[in-house]
Amino acid sequence: MRTVAVGALLGLTWAAGLRGWMVDLAGDDSTFTWTGTFLCLLLPGALVGALLGRALDLQRSGRRPRWLTLAPLLLPLGSLAIPGAIPHLLKTGEGSASMIMVLLAMLAGRSLSGRGRVWARVLAGTIGFALVPVLLSSASTPREAWAATLFASLYVTLALACAIPMRAAKPSGHDSVATNPSALHHTVAAMPASPLRALPESLREG
Repeated sequence: MRTVAVGALLGLTWAAGLRGWMVDLAGDDSTFTWTGTFLCLLLPGALVGALLGRALDLQRSGRRPRWLTLAPLLLPLGSLAIPGAIPHLLKTGEGSASMIMVLLAMLAGRSLSGRGRVWARVLAGTIGFALVPVLLSSASTPREAWAATLFASLYVTLALACAIPMRAAKPSGHDSVATNPSALHHTVAAMPASPLRALPESLREG
């Protein structure tokens, strides 16, 4: 439960940071509303963070949360929940950038999951992270460099979060000395007091 709460807080912080970047991008045309800002952006960010925190909990228990791989898609779906957003998207194409950003971040997260063939992960990472150097290299002023750095940081953070439910689950009930010090005690207790006692009696007498 603690992981879910922390995930929700991190997701909320991430969404608030993205809203700050949107203010810089839109300038004076940017407006804040209870529906658009809080209900359709900040709330989905918190929900995605909570779901990815739940995915981490499931992994630690040895289960693979495949369905939670789709959790980041709540981010663009939240913006489409604004009244009139879908007709506006179909008419002008505005609003599709959020969907593209999340899909690319999920592709980048796939490259960080450690699962699948190496060439496939390299290809996914090349496509998924291509946006970062393009943005950073296009900045020509300190303000543009700040905005590019902010968005690149948010994007890479989202990619890292998307990788959580894609990673292989840890085997349940597996104890090791590194992760469970008590495993060392049980291992030592199971060993014979003398190595000779573990040998057949005929060999001990010889």
